Amino acid sequence: MARLSFPDYLHTIARESARFREVLADCDPATQVPSCPDWRAADLLWHLGDVQFYWATVLEVRPADPGDPEPERPTSYDGLLAFFDEQNARLMAALDGADPADTAVTWKADAQTVAFIYRRQAHEALIHRLDAELTAGAVTPFDKAIAADGVEECLDVMFSGCPPWGNFAPLPHYVRVDLTDVDEQVWAQIGRFTGTEPDTGVEHDEDDMHVVADPGVEPDAVIEGAAGAINAWLWRRGDDSEIKVHGDRAVYDHFRLAVNHPIN
Repeated sequence: MARLSFPDYLHTIARESARFREVLADCDPATQVPSCPDWRAADLLWHLGDVQFYWATVLEVRPADPGDPEPERPTSYDGLLAFFDEQNARLMAALDGADPADTAVTWKADAQTVAFIYRRQAHEALIHRLDAELTAGAVTPFDKAIAADGVEECLDVMFSGCPPWGNFAPLPHYVRVDLTDVDEQVWAQIGRFTGTEPDTGVEHDEDDMHVVADPGVEPDAVIEGAAGAINAWLWRRGDDSEIKVHGDRAVYDHFRLAVNHPIN
């Protein structure tokens, strides 16, 4: 499916960050975040500020590795709001005019570029805007173009991929995700992930999936719905009341097990 332009990603970061801040500014700092129940409003505000601090730092020192900088968390809610404002301004300034092809350190081994940061931070701001709105009880719709891009980004970046110490064994079964309000599709192939983490010795043997190009065959299962509903559902920020599933239920269940993990 088509990606958004980099100016569109930058605009998304600005728009969604502004809404995030607007909603949280009037929240009780102790209000629980329904979609991240271990967090309160103050924790959510700190989280996105800290994330934007980190990526602004990456961009400012690129192509060097910034290491693991740890800013000091403000002790007051006003201090957290001021910290967020500062880091959002830094991130926007660092991205504005940055060449997407420039090398930059990221956590995704095959995406060591500024382009990854543009897109990832657009979706980070989008999803945490929804967290803020859920906390305040003031949910507004996603823009359908960024939501559609978010479905593919969530499946491909957050759930696909394989670490060097693991192995993905694909099965001959495919799921097609139909985004009905934008006439776009995302294909996924189910499979099995195995491997042993070298640092901890933890062994994995679990259902997995990878985003793939259209394989030219009929899908075993189809998931259909509006882009915003599917994006929120994949991020466990919404239910499946507006989503329909057709085809082989076992293939769908395998897919769902592979992606039904909380992401903060």
